[in-house]
Amino acid sequence: MKAWILSGALALAGLIHLMPLAGVLGGERLAQLYGLRVDDPNLALLLRHRAVLFGLLGALMVTAAWRPAWQGLALAAGLVSTAAFLALAVGSPLNAALQRVWWADVVALLALLLAAALRLLPHTQEPPGL
Repeated sequence: MKAWILSGALALAGLIHLMPLAGVLGGERLAQLYGLRVDDPNLALLLRHRAVLFGLLGALMVTAAWRPAWQGLALAAGLVSTAAFLALAVGSPLNAALQRVWWADVVALLALLLAAALRLLPHTQEPPGL
């Protein structure tokens, strides 16, 4: 049961991190994701690259959900990334779209903390049939 919860929590955080991947499609999609006009092509390039990086991180976490050997790396990367955004956002005025991103990251952080706690718990034999 512990392994299923850990995998589910890691997969949930991974799916949340995959959502920005749609930003690679360009400025219009970035505007929908973040509620920002992206008129500067340099800013659009940086945000599209950010989308690719989040796609990689999300894919790592989703894959690690069922590959225990990858879970430590995925948890560390996910926790650093998610906590960094939440910390940077403290005291910043967020528009409605970025508030949604903030709340999604809160959910992702809680899922990652749960997965990390389960991973750190000593391994116990689960009763048959569970």
